[in-house]
Amino acid sequence: MDSVQRNVLVYDTEETLIQTVAARLLLRISDLLTAQERVDVALTGGTDGIAVLAAAAQSPLCAAVDFSRVHFWWGDERFVPADHADRNALQAREAWLDALVASGELPEENIHEMPAEKRTAEAAASASDAENDAVLLAAAREYQAELERELGPEGTLDIALFGVGPDGHFASLFPGHDEVLSTDPAVKSLGVAHSPKMPPLRVTLTVPFIQSTDFVWVFASGERKSDAVGRALYEADHANVPSSYARGKEESLWMIDRAAAANLA
Repeated sequence: MDSVQRNVLVYDTEETLIQTVAARLLLRISDLLTAQERVDVALTGGTDGIAVLAAAAQSPLCAAVDFSRVHFWWGDERFVPADHADRNALQAREAWLDALVASGELPEENIHEMPAEKRTAEAAASASDAENDAVLLAAAREYQAELERELGPEGTLDIALFGVGPDGHFASLFPGHDEVLSTDPAVKSLGVAHSPKMPPLRVTLTVPFIQSTDFVWVFASGERKSDAVGRALYEADHANVPSSYARGKEESLWMIDRAAAANLA
């Protein structure tokens, strides 16, 4: 095992994992709010990520959180139209955030979505690689500008949640793709033009900005994730297993179910 301290918690079932991550998130936000004015959280999509948000929506622990002081961001996003079913932000809104806004608990301006595709379907489909690169660069710079307006030029997130793909990716940082190798701390957000997982156009936070976060939590369920989880936890910072870069300044926590832990010693 490498020298980077990453704590691992293993739960018996996927349902226990999901419920525990949701409860831990709400409790950590509540605890942080006792010591600071606001809390900034990066959410994740995917089956497990949205299940966590749906569980949080049903949790009585929500009553302990002053959501007027919580700001939600995303670790990555599928670059599709804002109303597209694949959007992480749309799924998060449907699972939890829109209900918080409707109840008056969460101000709409506290939801910081990554930019969406604004071109017509025809224009996007016929675009050249150079055109896509330019659009994604603009989107990434727009999100970085919003991060810096809200948090300050040197500001960081408090909590970042991530899932893991069977290929070992996290956020939209994929094995064999250069984005995971970005080391410039001044670059906080990047475009991804050729994602091996559909849709191919995405925006993602960078490894340096993710690692500047206080609490980085990774969660995964199912046997099909077990190989990726085992490889990510065996050593840190291997480009062929991007989730091995997932760590925070104060806490690097992996929460997995027993099936996903099958390859751990």
